[in-house]
Amino acid sequence: MTDNIHRKDRMNDKKLELIVCIGSSCHLRGSKDVVQILEKLVVSKGVGDKVNLSGSFCMGECTNGVCVSVNGKKFSLTPSTTESFFEEEVMEVLNK
Repeated sequence: MTDNIHRKDRMNDKKLELIVCIGSSCHLRGSKDVVQILEKLVVSKGVGDKVNLSGSFCMGECTNGVCVSVNGKKFSLTPSTTESFFEEEVMEVLNK
């Protein structure tokens, strides 16, 4: 019984995985700006302890804009859509 409780606690402690493609195509589409905006939002929302923000080379979505993955679910962003994406997708997951 105790093991199940501890296992559940560890699952609750798992951080949200937020991965931004920084490959050539996404870089040309503004991935550097997307990363900077996401870094600022993570800090301003106080969720740094709940989000693991990282980069990855080509995520295979080169034709759709800057590819960003939230716990494995892929999205296409531009710098101008990043803030609304963060509110609608990242904060929604964190608030569950």
